[in-house]
Amino acid sequence: MVATLLALAPFALNAATQANALPPPDLDSQLQAALATAGFTGTIQSTLATRMGRPINQPMSDLGRQLFFDPVQGLHNDNACAGCHSPASGFAGPDSIAIGAQNNLVVGPSRAGPRNQRRSPTIVNTAFYPKMMWNMRFSAISGNPFDNSQGFLFPLPEGTTKFGPNDPIVKALVIAQAHMPLTELIESAGFTGTRNTISKQFNQFDDGLGDIVPMPDGSGYRNEPILSAVAVRLNASANYRRKFGDVFPEVAAGTPITALMFAQAIGEWEFSMVRANAPLDRYARGSRSALSDGEKRGALVFFGKGNCVACHSVSGNSNEMFSDFQGHNIGVPQIAPVFGAGHGNVIFDGPGQDEDFGVEQFTGNAADRYKFRTAPLRNIALQPTFFHDGAFTSIDAAVRHHLDAATSARNYDATAAGVSVDLRRRLAPPEPMLAALDPLLTTPLVLTEPEITHLVQFLSRSLLDPLASRQLFCAKIPVLLPSRMAPMTFQGCP
Repeated sequence: MVATLLALAPFALNAATQANALPPPDLDSQLQAALATAGFTGTIQSTLATRMGRPINQPMSDLGRQLFFDPVQGLHNDNACAGCHSPASGFAGPDSIAIGAQNNLVVGPSRAGPRNQRRSPTIVNTAFYPKMMWNMRFSAISGNPFDNSQGFLFPLPEGTTKFGPNDPIVKALVIAQAHMPLTELIESAGFTGTRNTISKQFNQFDDGLGDIVPMPDGSGYRNEPILSAVAVRLNASANYRRKFGDVFPEVAAGTPITALMFAQAIGEWEFSMVRANAPLDRYARGSRSALSDGEKRGALVFFGKGNCVACHSVSGNSNEMFSDFQGHNIGVPQIAPVFGAGHGNVIFDGPGQDEDFGVEQFTGNAADRYKFRTAPLRNIALQPTFFHDGAFTSIDAAVRHHLDAATSARNYDATAAGVSVDLRRRLAPPEPMLAALDPLLTTPLVLTEPEITHLVQFLSRSLLDPLASRQLFCAKIPVLLPSRMAPMTFQGCP
């Protein structure tokens, strides 16, 4: 027996040696396994109609497109949705910190006016977002942006009541949220619109601090006077009466246009702006040639060694949007404009009024200070700046910040980062923010230069839908506005 085992030993050793000598799994095998583990299918776009419960209403979507570009929605004729969400920038902000109301009607690098507090995120794919805005102040309580069975959570005065459970019209979060830019003084309404316009129409006034006095009889919400004033403007346009009448039979029958109808049209436009059929989606559905070897290696860093997917997740309520839609403090350097004198129209947080407390502004919870919603990553190659305040202007720089956030924040140079000149003068102290840094980033991560290169390739190319391009987005700009107002100038578009 012993002799037999001895005789077999060389064969056993040889088999073990051969097993150890087997080549590692190829890139495709590794990536397929990583995608399966992460829960990525590449099919999210195909679920849109099912999630909506109907196909897109194309005439209503086109009405929403025209409204999106029309300054008729601003009480001073000086801004529209497209003013902060530029088609040349992937329908994201054209600059690090948005310029809203009181601008020069230019959209792009030459835009001028007082700055707000944060970068404008893209409106592309927002139909799938369960939480919206950097501080997540608009959310679907169910976690599903297409499910209003539990209603939607907004800041006061709306809270959970205006967009309550099972609203028969406001069935999706994008429709509810589409009401809100109209009411934002820094984005659209302006700081004197309520005094000059609403006081004449509704006996309301602005208290000088941006607060709208409630309706005298206690009805309605504190933002309703602004919404009503926008509706008055729309009803004064014969073209809009006709266009709304084409999609709302009640308007054709003589009923006035309402702010809810405006929100429905804008929401429908956003449904039509889903662009989630990127090379990675096609790869996940079986097209192995959709990604280059470099992109596949970058994907393996993203889902593996880099652990980017820990926050930029794709499963469950993430809806394959590459965000967990949770708040994280990742130590992004906080830049701020000079307040007043045409520079900024928001008083920032902190003792030096140069900080942004992020999610805490909405929740009131000090544990949420410096946290911001994880940025969804689809089509990010189109946007010119990154993070909540656009502190970095390249994907490579944004990636490198994640590797050692503390060192990056302490050594940040706004000039070297390439932000606009007027945003290089005020930088919040990093230490209070770094003291609460997300545990995922407290230990620096070492990636090799090839790994960083491949990761940037993955983010730039693999997540970019071919139908999400500057040329195609610029083609969405109406030739004429229904209000007959002068269109804004969109730099970067023909």
